[in-house]
Amino acid sequence: MYKNKKITIVSHLLVWFVLFSMPIVLSYAQEDFNRIVAHFWVPMVFYAIVFYSNYFLLVDRFLFSTKMLLFIIINIGMIVFFILSKEYIEDTFFQELSKSRPSRSDGDGPPIKLFIYVQILSYMAPLLFSIALKSTKRWVKTEAERKEADNIKLQSELQHLHYQLQPHFFFNSLNNIYSLVDISPDQAKSSIHSLSKLMRYMLYETNMELVSLSKEIEFMNKYIALMKLRVSDKTIVNSNFPTEETGIKIAPLLFISLIENAFKHGVAASKESSIDIQMTYNDKTVIFTVENDNFPKKTDDKSGSGIGLQNLEKRLKLLYLNKYTFKTTVKNNRFLVHLEIETM
Repeated sequence: MYKNKKITIVSHLLVWFVLFSMPIVLSYAQEDFNRIVAHFWVPMVFYAIVFYSNYFLLVDRFLFSTKMLLFIIINIGMIVFFILSKEYIEDTFFQELSKSRPSRSDGDGPPIKLFIYVQILSYMAPLLFSIALKSTKRWVKTEAERKEADNIKLQSELQHLHYQLQPHFFFNSLNNIYSLVDISPDQAKSSIHSLSKLMRYMLYETNMELVSLSKEIEFMNKYIALMKLRVSDKTIVNSNFPTEETGIKIAPLLFISLIENAFKHGVAASKESSIDIQMTYNDKTVIFTVENDNFPKKTDDKSGSGIGLQNLEKRLKLLYLNKYTFKTTVKNNRFLVHLEIETM
């Protein structure tokens, strides 16, 4: 902040130095020095006063606080005062210039009305420039505050969705383990141990904005292994993930809802079924597909409540706007999911 203020001060000084130097430079030092002082430097000082009084005080205090009439009256009074002051300074301290100047009362000089209009317009330039600068500065500040507010809102929504996902995942997993308790107590015990590892990952390693894709793959493999324990031999589960380190970073827990959905809607106790899960990557684009048989749940089945896919779509819009493709289709009684994400 201090550096920015220093740069601003230096910029202002440089601008005024150039403005004060221009009469001398343009006249090639041939112009009478008194004339430069009276006709250029004195008005320039008044312009600077008009500019900075508006920039630092009047615009904020009156114009932006909707006291427009008072703002106009003060500036008109200031401009009139400086016009009269300039005339007084010329007549008092630069009498030789005043004598050599054509009189505006006779026909030799410019008309008095034209002279006043030109003077007023010359003071309008710094006034309007200060308003423009101040308005731009205020707009930039407002825009920065809006973006910060949007970012806070985004983080809040993502955090809410993240916390919403954890109990949803835990709820579905417990339902699966519950179904194993009577059938196979040993498998139920093993499932609880596996679930504890999965929950540890969800609680302690997914609070970051991005995680490595390899950790997500490890998490999904463990979850698929856990889910295989509860399905019968009639269900075939195929999964194919990259085995090498990809170096890709991605938002955590984006794919798990699609795998959950496949096991929830792609398995029937009395029918043969298959689930095919595949992930590939091309440069920085991750491609994830899931295919499973389609066994829609009854309308009164509230297990999971469908929150997973809704959660996923919301997170994708917040995290990867215009950088993802998400499609779901049903073809030949097979539910197909295709998700592509352009990672950072």
